[in-house]
Amino acid sequence: MYATPVAQEPGSCAAPTPAGPDATGQAAHHPWWRNAVVYQVYIRSFLDSTGDGIGDLAGVRAGLPYLRRLGVDGIWLSPFYPSPQRDHGYDVADYRMVDPVYGDMAEFDRLVADAHRHGLRVVIDIVPNHCSTDHQWFRAALAGGPGSPYRGLFHFRDGRGEHGELPPNNWRAMFGGPAWSRVTEPDDTPGQWYLHLFTPDQPDLNWRDPRVAVEFDGILRFWLDRDVDGFRIDVAAGLFRHPDLPDSPDPEADERARDSVNPLAWNRPEVHGVWRRWRAICEEYTARDGRERLLVGEVSVPTAAEQARYVRPDELHQAFFFHLLSAPWSADAFREAIGDALRDIAGTGSTVTWVLNNHDQVRTVTRYGDQTPVVGTARARAAALLMLALPGAAYIYQGEELGLPEVLDLPDDVLTDPIFRRTGSRRYVRDGCRVPLPWSGHASPFGFTASGGAARPWLPQPEWFAGYTTDRAQLDTSSSWHLYRDALALRTRLPQMSRESLRWLDSEPDVLAFVRGESLVCAVNFGTEPVPAPTSGAPLLASGPCTEGQLPANTAAWWVLPSDAD
Repeated sequence: MYATPVAQEPGSCAAPTPAGPDATGQAAHHPWWRNAVVYQVYIRSFLDSTGDGIGDLAGVRAGLPYLRRLGVDGIWLSPFYPSPQRDHGYDVADYRMVDPVYGDMAEFDRLVADAHRHGLRVVIDIVPNHCSTDHQWFRAALAGGPGSPYRGLFHFRDGRGEHGELPPNNWRAMFGGPAWSRVTEPDDTPGQWYLHLFTPDQPDLNWRDPRVAVEFDGILRFWLDRDVDGFRIDVAAGLFRHPDLPDSPDPEADERARDSVNPLAWNRPEVHGVWRRWRAICEEYTARDGRERLLVGEVSVPTAAEQARYVRPDELHQAFFFHLLSAPWSADAFREAIGDALRDIAGTGSTVTWVLNNHDQVRTVTRYGDQTPVVGTARARAAALLMLALPGAAYIYQGEELGLPEVLDLPDDVLTDPIFRRTGSRRYVRDGCRVPLPWSGHASPFGFTASGGAARPWLPQPEWFAGYTTDRAQLDTSSSWHLYRDALALRTRLPQMSRESLRWLDSEPDVLAFVRGESLVCAVNFGTEPVPAPTSGAPLLASGPCTEGQLPANTAAWWVLPSDAD
């Protein structure tokens, strides 16, 4: 049975609220990012304004009223910089320009201004771990030959073996294959090798060279001067490698995990100095006008305690907490992950940044579906309601609010993910969650491309997308879109949601239940049978049909305790 809220033990899940002056010397306040809900825009697949089959910045601008109606606080834009697009923008050729496929700088400025008029913050993606082989630095490094000053900006090394024919060490790339590629020198002879922990098209930058840090200081200032509200930092646990580049004790594990597991290449202590430097730049801009600029990191580390080191008061403001994304559908697994995050991450004075999905993961409906779409949809809706009830910030990947499943049957000849090109395996291919969004109509392109455009969407949309268009979702009050919108509205309106604390409730074995602000209760039934509701009365909001007094299987709901229900 459920019980009334239990007292919080020392070291449990109460998230402290910072007090005292902030970094600008002003009185303590509640920065916008602490409990913001940000919508991840994968520009290429959001909305195409030109009819070329590829989403663009003008399309994002056209979609701002839709996002304002949904009720999010800001948008995170995937990379839009000039790029050969071998990893769809995460191979940057110029960090201070806009790729013509997405628009131009004037369009970017209009997007930021319009977003601000809609009350939406704009966070842009920055990729400091690696660039593109098309970047002018790398081209100069190739042209200059061994000993060139530009080679010091990357990790160029002589090979091993009698003729340098073997890689400098045994590291593996996370997207498959060796982490080293050999170049042909200007005299057409086989030459040195360069390090790339993703693909050969993405050479790793050498952050031990001070010129790299100076360059990125300038890049941050360039975009801050264009009025962005912050940066999502790609591979934020990367940047530094062991200075001697020794062999990995288990290189096959590095490749199999597709994650930051090689301690010689990831999560090095030197990286924290970079985030202190970037935090100081953001604080400088905040001191000028009082507007908080955000640094949120993609920090892939094994534990919440390790992640907490990245969000200390003088480093990143926040870091994505991926453990819910990877947790099995289990009350115990979710409770453990949430408890660890609130204890370790919120204990730094930051707030947890919750995510259930992003552009690199199988969509939530499919991940939770166990080959059963109805079950997957119910669980995805329940997980969303749970995430939006937790203290801290949350990021929503585009299309999750529509309940979109993964597109699993894309033909091999349309796949663009470099993981597929490198491995020949579809196991980790990410194209299925990147298929362009359906907006309206009954057939592809489903309103994604501008009227009159002859080009097809860059990835083919399945016929069944007709059941998931934004137009249809907004008209259907039982849709996932309305669930998200109603939850976001309550999250803004309810005073309990502004309190950064959580207290667990005693509950059934397959149920997770907690209280926010002494009176708002959230409960999730992870089991297969209904259970008693945690309190009397109808819920404020439920992820599925919820008879008073019961919480059905695979369902989440919010209640206000009777004493405060008025």
